[in-house]
Amino acid sequence: MKRLLQNIVNLFLPPRCLLCGKILSEHNGLCSQCFQKIQFVSEPHCVRCGHPFLNESEVFEAEHQLCGNCLREKRPLFKLRRFAFVYDDFSKNLILGFKFMDKTLFAETLANMLRRAGADILAQKPDLLIPVPIHRRRLLERRYNQSALLVKYLSAQTGVKTEYSALMRVRHTIPQVQLSGSARRHNLQHAFAVTNVNAIKNRKIILVDDVETTGSTLKECAKVLKKAGAKEIYALTLARTVK
Repeated sequence: MKRLLQNIVNLFLPPRCLLCGKILSEHNGLCSQCFQKIQFVSEPHCVRCGHPFLNESEVFEAEHQLCGNCLREKRPLFKLRRFAFVYDDFSKNLILGFKFMDKTLFAETLANMLRRAGADILAQKPDLLIPVPIHRRRLLERRYNQSALLVKYLSAQTGVKTEYSALMRVRHTIPQVQLSGSARRHNLQHAFAVTNVNAIKNRKIILVDDVETTGSTLKECAKVLKKAGAKEIYALTLARTVK
């Protein structure tokens, strides 16, 4: 019966590519042409942060297959970080449509991409999925938190519990995209707070966001969660800038 109803829906509202709008035969998100243009992350990559190695020489030079940034980290905030695809001029359209243009129907397909990208994180048996929060003022403007939507569907696909209110954004800040790297870090100081320590303490937590550029937002969230007693913190994002 469910299959019949889906076929009827598809007849009048056929599935379309999230990027170009081309009609698809199945609900798989992207047409073959757009799929090939997305730079999905695959091995070899840094075993800690997931940053792809751009050439073979980097793999052999990297100690224990760690990238240069991870080698320099003395006390990493995250046990593992992963992302689904590279944030570039093409994939940006997918992110911006989901984030700012009310294309919330993208959420389930994008969460599926997250699930695949974070397979080794999910294998660690995390306790909670937590979306990077947005300030209530921005929530009123946008009407939804795109990271919370990703968490909703990722939880349904994996069975990992969600926690939406234990980590809050308590200070309204200038959008990060408008600032440089050092200004971004200063901009986010004291912007986040844990409102329910009992929900965080001794938990293995996956922080979920849409895009990571400098990583400042994720790091500030992680610092607050660590201070509240989180056992382990992982980060899972749809896209990340790669240099």
